[in-house]
Amino acid sequence: MNAPFLEALLGGMSVAQFLAEYWQKKPLLVRNALPGFTGLLSRDELFDLAGRDDAESRFVSQAGGRWTIEHGPFTRERFRRAKKPWTTLVQGLNLLLPEADRLMREFSFIPYARLDDLMVSYANDGGGVGPHFDNYDVFLLQGIGQRRWRIGNQKDQRLIDGLPLRILADFRPKHDWVLESGDLLYLPPEWAHDGVAIGECMTYSVGFRTAPAQELAEQFLLFLAERVEVAGRYRDPDLAPQKHPAEIGAAMREQVKQILAGIRWNDDLVAEFLGCMLTDPKAHVYFERPAHPLSPARFAAAAAKRGLRLDARTQLLFSGTRFFVNGEQTTIPAKDRRTFRRLADSRRLDNLDGISASALALLHEWYRYSFLTFA
Repeated sequence: MNAPFLEALLGGMSVAQFLAEYWQKKPLLVRNALPGFTGLLSRDELFDLAGRDDAESRFVSQAGGRWTIEHGPFTRERFRRAKKPWTTLVQGLNLLLPEADRLMREFSFIPYARLDDLMVSYANDGGGVGPHFDNYDVFLLQGIGQRRWRIGNQKDQRLIDGLPLRILADFRPKHDWVLESGDLLYLPPEWAHDGVAIGECMTYSVGFRTAPAQELAEQFLLFLAERVEVAGRYRDPDLAPQKHPAEIGAAMREQVKQILAGIRWNDDLVAEFLGCMLTDPKAHVYFERPAHPLSPARFAAAAAKRGLRLDARTQLLFSGTRFFVNGEQTTIPAKDRRTFRRLADSRRLDNLDGISASALALLHEWYRYSFLTFA
């Protein structure tokens, strides 16, 4: 990352200072963080994306004081006949627009293991999604227009019953800021906020997931169920008569407790769980294989000449010597691990000198799956 660029993005401070003083602690407002930034696409281009089957889009209206939410895809007619104020949001813009993926990667001072996606929202005057709180970190970058943000770190998270959105029942903001093009606002998880458009505006949100402990535990137990091996079986050769045949006896409870106590996991298993979970594509993401893939020899020649880059949909992470791509653990030869770490970090390879034949074969396989392409 370019240090002067990062310092401008973070209001003149270093990454270390931002992480120590602000990350998951308190908001940060940076005026003119990206000078001259007015967005990545026009309103009409956003509407086109909201009409695509492969895009996650929502339409939120508060016309007449009544909140409604709809899920796309949408036709242009839906926006033309909507009663104001309203907003439309498109998730995963980084999967649909190369420029959005590049913008999202500017925030790589936060590990990719935490990175979720880049969302864009358009709102007409007065549009928004109501005062609420999120369970993730977010950087809000203002594109065209202005948006008024009121935020607060309130403990009261009660929601209004009977609404289709999670809107706070008693919102009490402590800060009131109007963001203009190029301004940046960082919000930690659970900070209450309400963004309302002043005229037409578009806002870009880079989100970082923070899975609840309960969700992590549930997913890990599902993961563990496919890998646990416990020898033996329940036995009771010394069974004694019971007064109540319907009672679950103490001896049975104790033996099952001992069996369950034999279930173990270690750091390697946790690393595998995290690697597979964090790289697993979202439900709506799919890969289309190239219709006429190059042969291994022609692929190698093209890769050496043009370089390679990961597809925007591909997630590649590593933990020590373990590598994970799109929900699967993969084996990388020891001599090639530095190269694949570089690919995971920069998401491209401009130099394949010295790569082994087996690693090149793996890259060709990823190319045939559309996990990567030529730079």
